Amino acid sequence: MTLDPRMGRLILELRQGGVTDARVLAAIEKLPRSIFLIGPFKDRWDENVALPIGHHQTVSQPLIVGLMTQALDVTDRHKVLEIGTGSGYQAAVLAPLCRRLYTIERHPALLKDAERCFKKLKINNVTSICGDGALGWHEQAPFERILVAAAAPDVPPVLFEQLAINGVMIVPIGLDDDDQQLTKVTKTADGAVTEELGPTRFVPFVDCVSNV
Repeated sequence: MTLDPRMGRLILELRQGGVTDARVLAAIEKLPRSIFLIGPFKDRWDENVALPIGHHQTVSQPLIVGLMTQALDVTDRHKVLEIGTGSGYQAAVLAPLCRRLYTIERHPALLKDAERCFKKLKINNVTSICGDGALGWHEQAPFERILVAAAAPDVPPVLFEQLAINGVMIVPIGLDDDDQQLTKVTKTADGAVTEELGPTRFVPFVDCVSNV
């Protein structure tokens, strides 16, 4: 099958931006991003920018989705927790790479739209709930991988508790737009090992803000 030239340009841009994992690029290439967009933004699916999806939320820039997914280092043996379903685009990229994905969204209307997208795309290994992402998903813990799509002031303690030993969490840390760092957190028997992956910009993790 011939690759859509617009998708080809987007994939090239992701490669140039540092997304080199073939599995991640293939997942993005196969996914029709337009499904997750609204109104006139649907035809801008190939733009490497964040786009509005309503409720003062956006679908993430494809480069950030690719970099976060790559850093998560997911395999088909992993159970993954995503905090912040949003449009469902990030979840749909993760789904073919992992064994099972659990995703939490606090906006009921956004979650309903995301679930419609999952159904339309016949994605069957995603379980979603509307709730407080700060609480994680205790009943399904531990998770080998956790991805947080909102900025926290520090490593979220409840989510870190739900991470398996040797598990990895990707989370933006820092509430100042000019000082957020995408951070990789690895849980060891002795605690957390963190690695800054580069500057980023996400909306604040609501419950973290209220607890500062």
